[in-house]
Amino acid sequence: MLDLIQNNYAEQPIFYAKIAVAVVALLIFVRVSGMVRYIPNDRLGVLEKLWSLRGSIDGGFIALRGEAGYQPKVLRGGFHFFFPFQYRIHRVALVTIPQSEIGYVFARDGVSLASTQTLATNETADDFQNTRHFLENGGQKGPQRKILREGTYAINLAQFVVLTLDRTYAVQLSASEKSLFENMSTLIAERSGFNPVVIKDAQDVIGVVTIHDGPALPSGEIIAPTVGNDASDPNFHNNFQDPESFLRAGGYRGRQYQVLVDGSYYLNRLFATVELVPKTVIEVGTVGVVVSYTGRQGVDQSGESYRHGELVENGYRGVWTTPLLPGKYAFNTYAGKIVTVPTTNFVLKWTKEQTGAHRLDENLAEISLITRDAFEPLLPLSVVVHIDYRKAPLVVQRFGDIKRLVEETLDPMVSAYFKNIAQTKTLIQLLQERSEIQALSGDDMRGKFTTYSLELQEVLIGTPHAGASQGIEQILIQLRERQIAVEKVETYKLQEVAATQERTLREKQAMAEQQAQITASALSIQVRENEGKAKLAQTRQEAETIQVTAKANAERARLEGGGEADRIRFVGSADADKIRAIGFAQAEATDKQVQAYGGPQYQLNSQVLLRFAEAIENGKLPLVPSIVVGGSREGGSGGGLVEMLLTMLVAERTGGAPGLAAAHAGARPEPSAN
Repeated sequence: MLDLIQNNYAEQPIFYAKIAVAVVALLIFVRVSGMVRYIPNDRLGVLEKLWSLRGSIDGGFIALRGEAGYQPKVLRGGFHFFFPFQYRIHRVALVTIPQSEIGYVFARDGVSLASTQTLATNETADDFQNTRHFLENGGQKGPQRKILREGTYAINLAQFVVLTLDRTYAVQLSASEKSLFENMSTLIAERSGFNPVVIKDAQDVIGVVTIHDGPALPSGEIIAPTVGNDASDPNFHNNFQDPESFLRAGGYRGRQYQVLVDGSYYLNRLFATVELVPKTVIEVGTVGVVVSYTGRQGVDQSGESYRHGELVENGYRGVWTTPLLPGKYAFNTYAGKIVTVPTTNFVLKWTKEQTGAHRLDENLAEISLITRDAFEPLLPLSVVVHIDYRKAPLVVQRFGDIKRLVEETLDPMVSAYFKNIAQTKTLIQLLQERSEIQALSGDDMRGKFTTYSLELQEVLIGTPHAGASQGIEQILIQLRERQIAVEKVETYKLQEVAATQERTLREKQAMAEQQAQITASALSIQVRENEGKAKLAQTRQEAETIQVTAKANAERARLEGGGEADRIRFVGSADADKIRAIGFAQAEATDKQVQAYGGPQYQLNSQVLLRFAEAIENGKLPLVPSIVVGGSREGGSGGGLVEMLLTMLVAERTGGAPGLAAAHAGARPEPSAN
């Protein structure tokens, strides 16, 4: 018993080792056989059945009936148990479409596309997360019309390949298939297909759509008509974002008449491509005449007498009767064209140097004339034209566009008219009668313009100038010189008149300047005249007064004179008696004095000496002169005033009367004989 127990203890390690080996072998078996598989929650498993009692699938790619091959069902997160060695699990990522991106789906299995199809229809099979439903409901293989929007999808990537901007979701089967999807992804990227179409208002563009799937356009049509555009329509395709509704509504492949305006559009770019073109802008002062290339055949509205093409109602093929007024229009320029017609006055200039603002006259040149006197001047010309906006469709219907009207109709008509005028005029007449010719031409051509549905406003003729010949320059020089001479004559006449007027003006100015003095002098004259008259009257009155006074004074004087004379006579007689009495008294006194002083001679000498002494005293004269000028007499004796006075004094004392008398008389005494 003990040996048995010892043997058991000895065999236990071997037993455990066997058990461990069995467990490891079992785990390896489970792992290798694929009996148990774990799928993370952020991934999914695509089943590939390696063998089946039902054999392999006869056709297609996905085994819908349990055959060997890729199975339609996918495994989500968690543990899954399978029969050993029957399945291979392909772990793949969930398909994630980021915000504002688009995913494209390619189906490996399904019904083959029809010969007219470009993309697989999803009208009955549109659930890409249910492969069995997709295939059992007629889902088609190939690129799908339906696109994937933002979100995460559990898609069987053995059946479907999903192309996004950043990656391609698929179970890779072969290198050739990988190249196919790379090319497809490149094509979509070139069309900016992984992002929605965004049209911003600031860009002023519209989207012209071209459909690449569906039935072809009928023969003769170039633009597919608008279908399913009404929101109430059961087949409303919401601007081509629902391809199946578009096709059910009867849409055609090709360029569409309907356009995309401002907004965001999630379009399958394999189904529809978009070309951005500018909006049609009709500026103020113009209208747009629509020439439609598509639409139903309309009834001509221009009338029986006007046969220049069809003028139809708006929406029909032809020239629309109602033009587009100023504004912005989402007009499909592939479905027609808009001819801009100016409705304000525009100027056509027949000159090489200038063109009008609309550039309708950029190919016009001066009109070459031949005058009656064989000169060949070039005539610059301007014509002001107006088009009534209601008649703009008639103009476009008749001429196609305004520039063609100008170059092919108006230019030859106007040129011919002025050539005819020039042939009847000489060069000088052409120059001098420009105003008359201008007025006449406006009246004559206005009717012709009216026949073309145009309104001629005005004709403006420029100055003719030399063309091939320079002779016109000589004529112009002579005319200028003649005019200068005429102007000089007129100038001289006017200068003469001006000088006369200036002289008159200056005289009047001088008179005006002296008017105050003239008035003052006139008043002064009148005042003086009045004063003279007053003085004359006063003088006459004074004269009369004097005469009366004189007579009175004379009478008075006579009376007073008689009395005065008597008085004077009596006074004179009395005075004479008085003087005579006084004289007699003085004479007697003098005589007595003379007798008392030694006689008459002595008295005279005394008076003389007395006067002399008074003179010296009053004049403050020196008794002895500082300079004595004198001379000697014959015999050596000199004479002077002092000497004379002394002589006289001595003579008086000695009784020499004769000598004193001689000295008093101014003569020298004769020397005595002794």
